[in-house]
Amino acid sequence: MEPENQTRVSEFILLGLSEDTELQSLLFGLFLSMYLVTFSGNLLIILAVILDSHLHTPMYFFLSNLSFTDICFTSTTVPKMLLNFQTESKIIIYESCIIQMYFFTLFGQLDNSLLTVMAFDRFVAICRPLHYTVIMNAQLCGLLLLASWLLSVLISLLHGLMVLRLSFCTDLEIPHFFCEINQVVRLACSDTFLNDIVVYFATGLLGVIPITVILFSYSKNASSILRISTAGGKHKAFSTCGSHLSVMSLFYGTVLGVYLSSAATQNPRASAIASVMYTVVTPMLNPFIYSLRNKDIKQAFKKLRNIISISLKFRKIPMINRGQTLGDLN
Repeated sequence: MEPENQTRVSEFILLGLSEDTELQSLLFGLFLSMYLVTFSGNLLIILAVILDSHLHTPMYFFLSNLSFTDICFTSTTVPKMLLNFQTESKIIIYESCIIQMYFFTLFGQLDNSLLTVMAFDRFVAICRPLHYTVIMNAQLCGLLLLASWLLSVLISLLHGLMVLRLSFCTDLEIPHFFCEINQVVRLACSDTFLNDIVVYFATGLLGVIPITVILFSYSKNASSILRISTAGGKHKAFSTCGSHLSVMSLFYGTVLGVYLSSAATQNPRASAIASVMYTVVTPMLNPFIYSLRNKDIKQAFKKLRNIISISLKFRKIPMINRGQTLGDLN
């Protein structure tokens, strides 16, 4: 590439999911609804865990952090996409693209780390039930959460710095609805060999190890559950693991499906559409999976509903008193 074709990048163009203008309003309503469901559903889980003392356990501690991560993960991409639908603009400035890429990688990796930690938590709970409270103490839970955050920050910072070293040409169209790191790197005019090495190494290391840990944990869990003599005990154990396993299968299945299919077809627009599964759909479904399969969460939601209804009643009482006072004055 000739040096004169290289320019100082000021903005990128996000091509989005579709170039059909007639679909923009439909897509806006669809993704706005999905985002609101994701935000409210995960927020309810966080509030339920905080307000219900029965849920102050390691499992629900990590679940509330996963819900917070899912809110942030979705918020890195969907609001900008909704804004583009409304303004009919596809431009994202260079700095915003880098920031979006950084936080998308941060919360995506944090999701990955938390799912791995939750698999370890279920392994200890089922395979070492007598030592569970000793092993999964508050100090260890805090250290695991801190390690997850530190690893995610370092990985996202590494990817961000590697992109900052690149120079870009005049072709700045990203065939995606957000600044996906692979798509941005492909637009670079400079050598991307180091970027590719870092991406492949990080994906292999931070993809293979968590999946291996999860598969090992749940294979041990399954063998331990099958050794339980009572049917009630088996059902309770399977119910406890079912939600976690469903969420993990949904997250890793969609991520692997997107990247394997994109590598096979080399169709960036198809990859962008498929990315909706793990960036929007999976965080939206997580609260439903946990609430539908978990009795503790259902009871916590009922308590939360009662608290909200009581607070609304108390809020109405002063209004009634003020109305009576005005009536007496008249």
